[in-house]
Amino acid sequence: MSPQVLGHTRRAASRNGSGPEWKIDARQVAKHYPDAHAKGGLHTVLEGFDLQISSGEFVSLLGPSGCGKSTFLNILAGLDSYEGGDVLVDGRHVEGVNKDVGVVFQSYALFPWLSAQKNVEVGLKIRGVPRAERRERAAEVLRTVGLSAAANRLPHQLSGGMRQRVAIARVLAYEPEILVFDEPFAALDAQTREFLQGELLRIWESGATKKTVLFVTHSIDEAIFLSDRIAVMTRTPGRVKDLIDVGLPRPRSTESRSTTEFTRIRSQVSRILEEEVRIGNGDD
Repeated sequence: MSPQVLGHTRRAASRNGSGPEWKIDARQVAKHYPDAHAKGGLHTVLEGFDLQISSGEFVSLLGPSGCGKSTFLNILAGLDSYEGGDVLVDGRHVEGVNKDVGVVFQSYALFPWLSAQKNVEVGLKIRGVPRAERRERAAEVLRTVGLSAAANRLPHQLSGGMRQRVAIARVLAYEPEILVFDEPFAALDAQTREFLQGELLRIWESGATKKTVLFVTHSIDEAIFLSDRIAVMTRTPGRVKDLIDVGLPRPRSTESRSTTEFTRIRSQVSRILEEEVRIGNGDD
């Protein structure tokens, strides 16, 4: 069985009159946590958060530290609740853990006593996939991410980049419709990070299926290189301040980073973020 890996489609393809207009539709989302510094008070993380994403689109969420990027990711995956607004996937409200959403964390979250192959099989086993089928599917996604030779190694025997590829393979194996990444490459050195960005695009652009991606990052260059659009958030309480279209042609390569358009978009996003930092510091 061939695993359904990430694929790309034009945004217009999801608005052809069949099914919901948006794959992900978040409107006026609000999220509060108890404020540790004020007894009985609340700290608002998200307020008036709006974001719509089409099927097959790759969108990055970028913003100041603490603005609620990861919070929204957890809400979308059903790992956290929210107090206001609506979050819909395929026109249905997100209620509890969403099995159509696969999450890749920065920390890898691998079981240290299991081999790479067995770690990839975990999600399939939980979903009741028969042993022979899950072995076959895990082996195939490990080939997809270039780790067939490391299938029997334990996590401590793998480099950081290899561990992250195992984490990505584990999510791909059970074929979710949406993939969300929470700063998956942030802990890696610059060279490994750029390599894995290219690998992620290689998998996504070569796939036959229409996977949708929400990618949380602090890196402007990473967001530009990967994305169809970049949602730039305000400081806390977070909301989407600007949506930037990334018109760089695909497939992308290292040369894409040195184009005039890449530089123009970097300057545009930098100005938006700098404005938020100035406001946060009380400079305006």
